[in-house]
Amino acid sequence: MTTNYQVLFYLKKPKTWSKGPIPIYLRITVAGVPKETSVGRKCDPECWSSEFHRASGKSENVRLLNTYLDSLERKVEESHTQMSKDRKEITAETLRDHFNGVEQKKPMVVELFTRHNKRIEELVGTEYEKETLKTYNTSLGHVRNFIIKYYKKEDIGIDLLDYIFISEFEHYLKTKGGIQPISAKKYITHLKSVVKTQCVLTKLLPGDPFLQYKNKAKANIRQFLDKAELTKLENKVIKVERVERVRDLFLFCCYTGLSYADISKLRRAEIGTGVGRGKWIFTNRKKTATNTNVPLIAPAIALIEKYKDHPMCEETVFPVMSNQRMNSYLKEVADICGITKNLTFHLSRHTFATTVTLTNGVPIESVSKMLGHTNIKTTQLYAKIVDVKVSADMNKLKRKYK
Repeated sequence: MTTNYQVLFYLKKPKTWSKGPIPIYLRITVAGVPKETSVGRKCDPECWSSEFHRASGKSENVRLLNTYLDSLERKVEESHTQMSKDRKEITAETLRDHFNGVEQKKPMVVELFTRHNKRIEELVGTEYEKETLKTYNTSLGHVRNFIIKYYKKEDIGIDLLDYIFISEFEHYLKTKGGIQPISAKKYITHLKSVVKTQCVLTKLLPGDPFLQYKNKAKANIRQFLDKAELTKLENKVIKVERVERVRDLFLFCCYTGLSYADISKLRRAEIGTGVGRGKWIFTNRKKTATNTNVPLIAPAIALIEKYKDHPMCEETVFPVMSNQRMNSYLKEVADICGITKNLTFHLSRHTFATTVTLTNGVPIESVSKMLGHTNIKTTQLYAKIVDVKVSADMNKLKRKYK
């Protein structure tokens, strides 16, 4: 986009001036904002035309002065053209500095990352979760420590953001940082997001430094409860109310694919009649804000009925505790039920995706939609898990037929 500007030469009288030649100044105006600079020449006010903003007269000195001023005006035009070509921000100040050969301050990596995280912080509770801010701040810490270690500086200009920076950062995370490859991939993904929004889309960088970069880290095989473990969990009689309640909420997530954040805000108004006249959940995922509609199967409906008269459930469907307490009690649930796997609400979603749906023939497209995934590739990770289970089951069968 072209930004218009105006150039004006004028005489600027010093405070101590009484008579004689006056310094000539150049004023550059962009969007109504003026900035001035001295041109290093003087002119007698009697020989200055306020109408044409040039020296007046036919002497050789006047001709040479006006020729010089014309050359300065062309230089401003050249600066404007170059800045437009480079897609640099054009203000009266930046245009004046470019004209004077003053190098603008380079945008810095840590500075831009910090600004990005500050914007997330301002939107926590509306567009972002606290956990999102926490993970981005962790990523910022890794970037800052890498720059100090690798470049021996507190910060560097974004012009050093290239393929070498990215690959060296990845190597640093895996070695000096002691971070597992899949976690390193997450931190690099955060950096990529910041570079895209703060540098590439804003044209501060001429190209995307991540264009040729490929991360080869593979996601770990996600744990889930098999049918036998799910049945054991469901049938176990638990006499302690708080532990029984957490077990029930975990089971509900296993049968619906909801996360802790989703079940904690689930309201009765979000349970309704859907296609086929069965009971459905109609809600939005808190993490991605995507619409999630889930048909309820019998075990899930039974759990809703069990808590419909609970004193803590006037508007919400379940009496949910804090995430910290729930995870603590899940360890008790696992011990009571004799389950050795680490029970978390992430594992409950994995169980829904695998044991409850994919293993029973539910198409992956439907599973992806119910989980609220924005990319089906995320759901395909669960399909690979199911393939692993099928392979293990078939190997058992093969041994029987040897």
